[in-house]
Amino acid sequence: MFANILKNKRSMLWDERYDREEYAYGKEPNDFLKDHIDMLPAGRTLCIAEGEGRNAVYLASRGHRVTAVDQSLVGLEKARQFAQERYVRIETVHTDLAHFRIFPRSWDVIVSIFAHVPPPLRRVIHREAVAGLRPGGVFVLEAYTPEQLKYKTGGPPVEEMMMTLETLKAELAGLTWLHAKELVREVTEGELHHGKGAVVQLIGRKP
Repeated sequence: MFANILKNKRSMLWDERYDREEYAYGKEPNDFLKDHIDMLPAGRTLCIAEGEGRNAVYLASRGHRVTAVDQSLVGLEKARQFAQERYVRIETVHTDLAHFRIFPRSWDVIVSIFAHVPPPLRRVIHREAVAGLRPGGVFVLEAYTPEQLKYKTGGPPVEEMMMTLETLKAELAGLTWLHAKELVREVTEGELHHGKGAVVQLIGRKP
């Protein structure tokens, strides 16, 4: 019961964050995703913790059949409106990631952009993501590392929610790495991700 209360509070927090005309992280796709779009097969694509839909709409505009999952109903409604504005179609699924199953060999692309969740849930999601990719499918991730805490330009306020390259490679074992690095870069994504940020970036392909 206590866990359900915490989930409801998290959903309310995100609903409040998205409940305004502006898009909290902007309408442009994540730079890392955009810069590597040609590495992604334009097929059935899953975007987890997708929020207001900036990456989902971009991928749909590039020919992907996109499903966007998020716990915020307000965010997903904005995502659907944004898709209509751009004359593309996306499917949305309103649920907490703890209740969403990634079924084996179901996806051509899985996208995780700043999807910071508690480590036990993250490990489950990543294990299912590896199994959920079809042969030749690609997993894309950008997230903040613990070093981000000193920049304070976005992301969760606690180290346990951050990710490292070493940890992610272990959690996503079974993929062939096409891109894997930690770096500090300028992140300009709306009002809430703005400034120098310490990130980890991964692109992995399912053999």
